[in-house]
Amino acid sequence: MGFVTVTGAEVSPDLRHARVYVSVLGSDSEKQATFDGLDSVASFLRSRVARQLQLRVAPEIQFKEDDTIARAARIESLLADVKRQDGSAAPGREDD
Repeated sequence: MGFVTVTGAEVSPDLRHARVYVSVLGSDSEKQATFDGLDSVASFLRSRVARQLQLRVAPEIQFKEDDTIARAARIESLLADVKRQDGSAAPGREDD
């Protein structure tokens, strides 16, 4: 399994459906294994939510991938590369 972070959740107005957004770090096979694992425990989590919140009907939980963290890390990496390239070009550059 990959490293999982819950990044958000949306619940339908009638409280019958919950979409939980998760970010998973790891290889594609680790991501797939993680989502398979999350899907397999969804009904257990649903019953725990119902019991804990004392709901008659608990929301059906659906996990969705949120790749915002991965995209942010990619942007940070690209910006660092640009900064490094700009820094290596700076010593030879003359100001006009």
